[in-house]
Amino acid sequence: MKKTVLIVDDLSFMRSTIEEIINKTSDLEVIGKAAYGNEATDMAFELEPDIITLDNILPDMLGLEILDVFQGDEMPAKVLMVSAVGQTQVIEEAMNKGATGYLVKLFTEKQLIKEIEALYVEQP
Repeated sequence: MKKTVLIVDDLSFMRSTIEEIINKTSDLEVIGKAAYGNEATDMAFELEPDIITLDNILPDMLGLEILDVFQGDEMPAKVLMVSAVGQTQVIEEAMNKGATGYLVKLFTEKQLIKEIEALYVEQP
């Protein structure tokens, strides 16, 4: 069964790039794309994806704020932050707020797939 993905990024070319990479894998399916935080949270709870790729800087919210919403409402999806913001403090805060992984832009196709696959490695 395919894992479903919601892509959240304010830049349309980045949403398209991530979707293109995901579509090359047989076990993932993009079920939605959002450019705004409020849109992303609505879609996440409506579509119930397995994975959410989440940018940190959106026009109406920060990804860190979205993580707070997800934590408060117990969002079951695994969240991979995909952001140009790569400061250690921000990465640590995202992980403390429930992100499962963090990938700094610009990334390669191989890096994105590796990070998504790592979300489902069994933890001992």
